[in-house]
Amino acid sequence: MELDVLFFASYRELVGIPKVRMTLAPGATVSDLVDQVRARGETFGRLPDRPAVAVNRTVVPHTHTLASGDEVAFLPPVAGG
Repeated sequence: MELDVLFFASYRELVGIPKVRMTLAPGATVSDLVDQVRARGETFGRLPDRPAVAVNRTVVPHTHTLASGDEVAFLPPVAGG
């Protein structure tokens, strides 16, 4: 299955691109996707092991099963004051 992975704010700066298209096996979870993204090496490997992730604009746990065509966003920590 294919899906789009978006990187926001500091994660976009870290990996150097706003979006990448990924192919995963059917039944893959968010955790599987995070592992595959980090396995791309270089700056992708510096992403956290368990980042906050939204699928189709809803924050989900890493056990969430993905579907073809999903839009997955890596959400960096937010600090305020």
